[in-house]
Amino acid sequence: MHAVRDHERAVDALRRSYAAVPAGEPVRLAKQTSNLFRPRSAPRTPGLDVSGLTGVLSVDPDARTADVQGMCTYEDLVDATLPHHLMPLVVPQLRTITLGGAVTGLGIESTSFRNGLPHESVTELDILTGSGELLTARPVGEHADLFRAFPNSLGSLGYSTRLRIELQPVRRYVALRNIRFSRLEELTDAIADVVAKGSWEGEPVDAMDGVMFSPGEAYLVLATFTDEADGRPSDYTGQGIYYRSLRRRTRDVLTTYDYLWRWDTDWFWCSAAFGVQHPVVRRLWPQRYRRSDFYHRLVRLEHRHQVAARIDRWRGRPARERVVQDVEIPLAGTADFLRWFAGTVRMNPVWLCPLRLREPAGPGSARAWPLYPLQPGETYVNIGFWGSVPIAEGAADGDVNREIERAVSEAGGHKSLYSDAYYDRAAFDRLYGGETWRAVKERYDPDHRLTGLYEKAVARA
Repeated sequence: MHAVRDHERAVDALRRSYAAVPAGEPVRLAKQTSNLFRPRSAPRTPGLDVSGLTGVLSVDPDARTADVQGMCTYEDLVDATLPHHLMPLVVPQLRTITLGGAVTGLGIESTSFRNGLPHESVTELDILTGSGELLTARPVGEHADLFRAFPNSLGSLGYSTRLRIELQPVRRYVALRNIRFSRLEELTDAIADVVAKGSWEGEPVDAMDGVMFSPGEAYLVLATFTDEADGRPSDYTGQGIYYRSLRRRTRDVLTTYDYLWRWDTDWFWCSAAFGVQHPVVRRLWPQRYRRSDFYHRLVRLEHRHQVAARIDRWRGRPARERVVQDVEIPLAGTADFLRWFAGTVRMNPVWLCPLRLREPAGPGSARAWPLYPLQPGETYVNIGFWGSVPIAEGAADGDVNREIERAVSEAGGHKSLYSDAYYDRAAFDRLYGGETWRAVKERYDPDHRLTGLYEKAVARA
């Protein structure tokens, strides 16, 4: 009962803070962390008070569900579910991604080849809409249109205050097989085989992702939940660096907790930009700061003060374009896209994460989501690349990102919108369900108090 009362008070505080935002002023959440790489205009008014919406309200081990507040991080959610030997169906790879953020802004991880995206395990959610109403949306019923359009709406239709999600059983350890491929077609054939059979060479596969270092060196990591550890579990929170282990180990085992956060310690491989992968620096760098949210704070400071950019100019180096994207490419076109990317953009490594829309009742039961219209029954590969490239002479900042957008569209894919986007409005509406978004917007935010989806994703409002 205390949790219910505290939640009601937190929702009241949110609604009061929303009512206090003057008409015509942008509405933002007042939150301490962000996983966005999309610059935005500076707010002129205080953000919405979400300080009381950061927890897990309840876990039901029998029903395998959890009621979770919208600003709860996956780190806190996992801490609440693992003691019950349960985990969310999909746990995005960074600790401070929030459940509400993963639903309205999308998320993905290695269980996505069988469990889809985080919003596909949501059974109902409470949403504060642009009109100031607090509504409960479910797959069927009066507000089913809002339920379907909420994923990938990026806060343009409202903010979730409570979500009920399904959970899955989990074991103590995760056994890994790191399989190297020298031809990308062999890797994509292996993904198709695992998707079809749920196993590889007779061993079950519960989770699957991978890394491409080059078109001639790519790895598929096949994970199996188990209660038996063959030897002492590896620990990549100290001197060891997870992504490097793929090149030197064919088998590995981690605790389930460490597996869920294996990418967070070094922000995949991006901690190298801060020198954290150098053995001496790593020993001196406090372990509590080997986290994605800390690295992200450093990036925001650089964006604000441009220290590295000034040093590069002083040294006569070309300016750099930030290329931070996650894109979904149909499996059949993945090898060609990866070769194009390696030859044109020339960034490595890149993350590979197979994905299918979830089929909760078996083949043919997947639901389409209009604002991120992946095809039911089709396998995609999420390709993640995060870094920067030099701006060539005569080129402009953004040219490489625009070329990537063209290549993704030509391949029949989509890109996530947490980072820079350059589409014109017509192309954006075609790719991201513009007609559906406008109809739902008019019903639940008729005065357009909340910033529009295109304005957030492309115009950086």
